[in-house]
This record gives sequence, C-alpha cells and structure tokens, in this order.
Amino acid sequence: MEIKKIHIPGLLVIEPDVFGDSRGYFMETFRESKYKEIGINCNFVQHNESASNKGVIRGLHYQLEPHAQAKLVRVIQGQVFDVALDLRLGSPTFGKWFGVVLSGENKKQFFIPKGFAHGFSVLQNNTIFEYKCDEIYTPESERGIIYDDPKLNIEWMVKPENAIISEKDKHNPSFKDAEYNFNF
Repeated sequence: MEIKKIHIPGLLVIEPDVFGDSRGYFMETFRESKYKEIGINCNFVQHNESASNKGVIRGLHYQLEPHAQAKLVRVIQGQVFDVALDLRLGSPTFGKWFGVVLSGENKKQFFIPKGFAHGFSVLQNNTIFEYKCDEIYTPESERGIIYDDPKLNIEWMVKPENAIISEKDKHNPSFKDAEYNFNF
C-alpha cells in the first residue's frame, strides 16, 4: 500500500495493493493494524454507502464536537471528485481545501480526520461511494457549508447548470457564517 501525505496536515490518500488476474482482482480495503501503522487510529463504528448519478454534489458536511467524524472514503464503482475543507482553528491550512479523484478503477482511498468538512461531486453515472466513520451520525450535531461559496472557490468538476443539489445543501451557510468548534 502506498500512502501520500497531502499539504494539509492529517489528510492521506491511500493506494492499496490490488492483485489482479484473468478472474478479476482482490484487495484489502481495511486492516486495522496496517492503518494504525500509518497513523489512522480510528475505531470505525459506522459504515455507509451511497449511490448517485453524474452531476450530483453532496456536501460540504460535518458534525460538531463531541460528535465529529473521521472518515475513510472510497468509490466502489464510478468516479467522484472528493473534497475535504480544513475547519480546525489554529491550523496552518485553516480554510483551505484539497480534492482528489476517487474511482472504482483507481481504487484510491481518502482519509479525512476530524475537523474537516467533506463533500464530493459525482463524475459518472451509477457511482457507488462508501465510507467508514469513527462516530455515528448525530443529527443535532450535523452542520454544512454551501458547496459553491466563492471564498472557497472549489472546482467541483461539474458544470453549475448540470449540478444536482439537495434542498438541504442549497441552504447551507457560507464558510464565514458556518458554525464549527474544532482546534488544531
């Protein structure tokens, strides 16, 4: 497995070992001991999966402390542009974001620690997205930031006129008006 540290502390892109032959492929998607060796010391307690078509943008979502979630995300089928936004006060990269293309083909994983907002845009139809969380979903702690905040200038790789956004996500506050309680 190859680990790529990103310019934003805590974010990791993981390229697992994939063993393929004429039958298909095999890969480990998670082994606690290996992930602890690379600094992911999470006890994942909830495993989620979503299916979406091209043009969907989900996010930017997070949960406030004490219910903040670290996430290990990947795409089983299709392709997304996955984004993490640093919300940790005192971080040298506070307010900065990083994005990576995840696909069923490249099999990359993206680790997002607590203190980040998370979202993704769907680049292919019939995309299946999977993520592990180290805290359960807690509706009263859920928060969001509007996906198209001009201060963030996230290039979602989806034309604005083709974007499919939930009503809830359309009404998220701007980055400057968002509530967060994370420290670096």
